[in-house]
Parts: sequence; structure tokens; C-alpha cells
Amino acid sequence: MSNSQPPTTIPAYSTQERDAFGTKRRYHHKQSFCYIIRSGFAGGVAGCVAKTVIAPLDRVKILFQASNPHFQKYAGTWIGVFQASKEIYSNNGVRGLFQGHSATLIRILPYAAIKFVAFEQIRHIFMPNKETAFRHLLSGSLAGITSVLCTYPLELIRVRLAYEVRNDIRIGYVSLCKQIYHESAASHRQFIHLPIMNFYRGLNPTIIGMIPYAGISFWTHYSLTNFCRTTLADMTTKPSLAAGKLDSRGQSRKAPLKTWAELTVGGLSGAVAQTISYPLEVIRRRMQVYGALDPTKYIGVWQTIRTIWATNGLKGFFVGLSIGYLKVTPMVAVSFTVYGRMKLLLNID
Repeated sequence: MSNSQPPTTIPAYSTQERDAFGTKRRYHHKQSFCYIIRSGFAGGVAGCVAKTVIAPLDRVKILFQASNPHFQKYAGTWIGVFQASKEIYSNNGVRGLFQGHSATLIRILPYAAIKFVAFEQIRHIFMPNKETAFRHLLSGSLAGITSVLCTYPLELIRVRLAYEVRNDIRIGYVSLCKQIYHESAASHRQFIHLPIMNFYRGLNPTIIGMIPYAGISFWTHYSLTNFCRTTLADMTTKPSLAAGKLDSRGQSRKAPLKTWAELTVGGLSGAVAQTISYPLEVIRRRMQVYGALDPTKYIGVWQTIRTIWATNGLKGFFVGLSIGYLKVTPMVAVSFTVYGRMKLLLNID
């Protein structure tokens, strides 16, 4: 009989506590169905909470970016954001500030869920053993592209709803979808002439813009989080939240950041990503609302760029950036923080 010891196995359970789903706390491999469902749920909740926090700012920003003629007098200044919000509130009340928000939630739930699930899965493929900043950037970019491709029509519908400011018009989702579908602009596209392509106005700059935005956002968040855990650990981390928990490799989990530190790291990540990708976001918004201005005409990326340049010059590509900071900084901060806390609650890393 052999005296060799049986191979060491990773324990299935770290404690006898139960998580939010009522199951015993254990590690979940990242490619397991349980992990995918939980990470998707955590991402969806994080996205909805973050978008709700900044919904009024999002409405005003769309009006500025898309050059809505009624609100151009407010664009270009910090105080203009609050003046525009005051006018919307005076005319339509709180409901006006959240116009199009239900469409935002319908879009952001699958968008955020897909983005975070894709990021975790791609990160696991690229970094099965060792994490690096560059691979975080690449994983974030690919995750952002994946989520955009899956949910873009919902984004266009949301923008069209938020762009409408006339009090005498109350357009519903079904009627708006029919309107977009029957716009003749699709017949003027260079390659694909199907009516369904009306729902993909502005997709190209969105994809191009998502590469730096999502990639830099995840990269900056990883780099700053790693800096806090190594250099500022005593001040920024809370080891008690990870005590007795295992990660997807069956190892002890890294100490999460304290809430204030997580919000700071997330906010800085969003601000950096927003600055770099903002011109492409302006181009995308213009293309998305062209259907409301002229449903018979399809405007491509380069024509949109030339129009913005001819009308406003270089500053035209950064109109609404101040409100972009006001919006994106808290949104990304809340998104990363809620996602991190949801992962702790659901016992996934």
C-alpha cells in the first residue's frame, strides 16, 4: 500500500454563513454558470443605481451635445447646466428631469450586466494567473464593445426620448420605434439598406469611443486600486470585509477598499476616461438625433465631424464636457463601488 498523501484539494466552503441567495459561502470559478449569473446581477444593479443618481444631468447633457436649439443658449458654461435644469423643472417638473430615464434603465440593466460579465470572463482568459494593467485595459475595451453591440438600439431610443422637449408631444416607446424604423435614412446608407439600420445611427463612433473609454476606465480603476492596496493599505482598505472568503482561484480574497476610497478611485477613473473619449461621444450624439431633425437623410461619421468643425470649431467637440464631468465622475464612482459591494454580498471576486 502506498504511503503517499492524497492530493490537496481546495475547500468548498470557507465559512458556514450564507450569502444573499441563501447558499453557503464558497468560491465560485469564474466560468461557472453560478458566477456568470451573480456577476451579471451585480453589474446590472450597479448600472441602474449609478444611472439613477445622475439621470437629470444626463438629460441636460444630451440636449447640449445634440445642439438642441432651445438649450444652446445655456451650453458652454458650468452655470448653464443648472440654468437648463431649472428651465426643464419649471416647464415639466421632476418628471422632465427624468424624461427618458425608464428607457435608460431598460438599456442599462442588460448593458451593465453584459459589460461586467464580459469583463470578468475576458479578464479570466487573458489573466488566468497574473493580472497586469495593460491586460485590464484590453479586457475593458473588449467588454465595452461587447455590451454596446448587444444593446445599442436601446441607447438610440433613450437619446431620442431625452432629446424631445416639446410639451405638446408625448411619444411612447412603440410609436417611437415605428417612427425610427420607417425613416427613409437607411436607404441612403452605403452598404446595408435595411430599415433596422436606423436603430444603429452613430454605432461606428460609439464602438471607436468605447475602446478608450471602457479600457481606460477599467485600467485606471485597477491601477489606482492596486496603488491603494499596496501604498495606502492602512488608510484605504478594510480587510475585515474579505475575512474568511475565497476568490475564484480558491485563494484568500484581497482586502476591498473602504467606501470613500472606492468612490474616489471610481470617480477618477471616470474623469480620465471621459476626457479622452469625449469628442467621439459628441459625434455619436449628433448622429443619433439626426433622425429627429431630418428622417430622410443619413449622416455619416466624417460628415458629422465636418459639420461640427464648421459650426463650432474645436470647442464643438467638447461642448457639454463640464456637465460630462459632473455626470460621469459620480456615475462611474457609484458603479464601481456598488459592483464591488454586490460582489462581496454575492461572494464572488
